[in-house]
Amino acid sequence: MQAWRVHRNGEPGEVMRLEETDRPTPGDGQVLVEVRAANVNFPDALLCRGQYQVRPPLPFTPGVEVCGTTEDGRRVLATPALPHGGFADYVVADEAALLPAPDSLDDAEAAALHIGYQTGWFGLHRRARLQPGETLLVHAAAGGVGSAAVQLGRAAGAKVIGVVGGPEKAAVARELGCDLVIDRRSEDIVAAVKEATGGRGADVVYDPVGGDAYAKSAKCVAFEGRILVVGFASGVIPAPGLNHALVKNYSVVGLHWGLYNTKDPAAVRACHDELTTLAEQGIVKPLVSERVAMAGAAGAVQRVADGTSTGRIVVLPGGAR
Repeated sequence: MQAWRVHRNGEPGEVMRLEETDRPTPGDGQVLVEVRAANVNFPDALLCRGQYQVRPPLPFTPGVEVCGTTEDGRRVLATPALPHGGFADYVVADEAALLPAPDSLDDAEAAALHIGYQTGWFGLHRRARLQPGETLLVHAAAGGVGSAAVQLGRAAGAKVIGVVGGPEKAAVARELGCDLVIDRRSEDIVAAVKEATGGRGADVVYDPVGGDAYAKSAKCVAFEGRILVVGFASGVIPAPGLNHALVKNYSVVGLHWGLYNTKDPAAVRACHDELTTLAEQGIVKPLVSERVAMAGAAGAVQRVADGTSTGRIVVLPGGAR
């Protein structure tokens, strides 16, 4: 079979190599899955760089979520067992963690429903306790993780403010349904949020960026607001001023969605059921901006790493679906 493999750490476009290799062999409790679509995530870039919290042995194949078909014909969403990641013709995955792919979504859309939307749902509902009528500020609102948070925030009845970089991404954020879009390259985030909220600030901040985005968030979060720390796409891990959180009465809340798979797998399945229903109703739909053939996977991961993409890029080993 074909698989993209990483033999040394570095930038995805430089270290990912498309090779012929053997199919992975399922272990106890695992199944073989033929990949129909593999979604590109920022962690794939971190894996290539050797900067992710999980460091598979070299060589490995990146790709952390797929839509595929089991040997008994089930169409499923799966998290591949590294080092045999999703940018390949076949993966192995834990049987117990497989989820049914929603019939309302095609393969590319289904592959993009899992991690980003689960992260958004758990972040907004379980960790930040977002309420109808509250103001939600989403950084990187046109990206893969941010676009999911925008849709889920609207579904929860929140007023959604999206922060983006550049006019093209601003247009995408508006199409996603943001009530207000702030271009961080030409506008003052703090001033714009305060003006839009009558000086109150955002009740919940969804931050997958870190760095300067977090610093700005702390200046425009509301009284008893919640800053939700989802990731550090900027490459800068902020050092929160806890004295500032004390004085302003806001909370800094972390989310590592992967822990729910081991700590509370029933909650992950319940979330998937909720997301499937929302997809069937047309309330959420993954924004797939690019569908690329297997040969384009390395370039796709590099674009996500560089922050130049919008929505989701999905790799289709068997061609467009």
